[in-house]
Amino acid sequence: MSDEKIEVVAYSGYRGEECPRSFILHKEKIEVIQILRMWIEERLEDKTRRRFFEVKGSDGYRYKIYYDEKVKDWFLVKR
Repeated sequence: MSDEKIEVVAYSGYRGEECPRSFILHKEKIEVIQILRMWIEERLEDKTRRRFFEVKGSDGYRYKIYYDEKVKDWFLVKR
């Protein structure tokens, strides 16, 4: 099962897309209430770098999303 591309409104600092503020999932806007964890994963094989965020949404659920710096898009990790 592949990850789902999502639309994200993010705070853009000096590095570009930094911290997610809200995202659209199945046509529903979900506000990011809290960032629970964040980390970076890098793969040498394909030179990808992803910035992961585990967040608590305004709907009460937890989500794991990431920004793929190579393709410059946001994704939801499907469990």
